[in-house]
Amino acid sequence: MHLPQAVLFDLDGTLLDSEHLWLLAEQQTMQRWNVDWTPQDQEYCLGGPLERVAQHMQSRIESQRDSLVPSLAELSSTLLSHVHSLFLAEPIAWRPGARSLVEDAHARGIPTAIVTASWRLLLDAVMSNMRSHVGEFTVSIAGDEVLHSKPDPFPYLEAARLLNVPIVQCLAIEDSPTGTESAVSAGARTISVQHMTNIAVPGAITISTLEGHTVESLWSVDSLHY
Repeated sequence: MHLPQAVLFDLDGTLLDSEHLWLLAEQQTMQRWNVDWTPQDQEYCLGGPLERVAQHMQSRIESQRDSLVPSLAELSSTLLSHVHSLFLAEPIAWRPGARSLVEDAHARGIPTAIVTASWRLLLDAVMSNMRSHVGEFTVSIAGDEVLHSKPDPFPYLEAARLLNVPIVQCLAIEDSPTGTESAVSAGARTISVQHMTNIAVPGAITISTLEGHTVESLWSVDSLHY
């Protein structure tokens, strides 16, 4: 049976149905400066990293305020505080098919990694809850721990390095253009799951849902639109 040597998962929007929490946290952050934050703003920032979201927030505030504009550090800290509180308060909500896919990889003894643009503070909070559902992931990569975050290939290359697996033998699962670009450019076989936005990254295989899929079926998919 031909299988990948590792499966690399994005977190928000891929494994977890958490984008609504990010939207709420972003709106709470912008309320502090009396600026609206729309779903279109969230879509623009989909996939992070946090620095990119803060830059967009700063730009939006600058366009609507004449007074002092907050620093990127202040915006990042405020957003991180809001989203961390929401993640701790909410139960784990899996995306369709995601939990069973992780369980399938673990049952087969295939190493797994979470590769996310979210910071370690958030990742650890989520993983502590996920552990009781699916057990341990082999490694995890957080956005504040890498030299270059998504869409740079570095996070996926680093995950493969830590797993001691060739990146071309890795199956990467993503849901955003930013993350998909990162995985494809790293050289992983990349599945992009349609969620909040259209994904048109050359080299990625686009599917509508993980529901009903196994590691084997995803590794075998050869259509660019499934």
